[in-house]
Amino acid sequence: MYGRLSTYQGGPVPADKDIAASGQQALDQVRGFPGFKGVYYLLDREKGHALTLTLWEDEEAMRNSEELADKVRKESAERDEMEVVSVERYEIPMSHLET
Repeated sequence: MYGRLSTYQGGPVPADKDIAASGQQALDQVRGFPGFKGVYYLLDREKGHALTLTLWEDEEAMRNSEELADKVRKESAERDEMEVVSVERYEIPMSHLET
């Protein structure tokens, strides 16, 4: 599995701002892309700092999604009044999630 970690920075995010709705819009855009396995959105409202981690079946799927990911990232940052600070790509040699 592979992951793309995007870092965003903006101003403080009010507690009543519905970030989930914005995240759902982004998810809807990438959900059907070949090799997409999932996403995590991490947010520090006070600092206005956010991370998204998209998960991909393999490196090829992640690389093939770059153009779409760039578009979605820019739209999401604009919608949430943030800037894209960095985008990094990683191999995920091990993962575990308790449900």
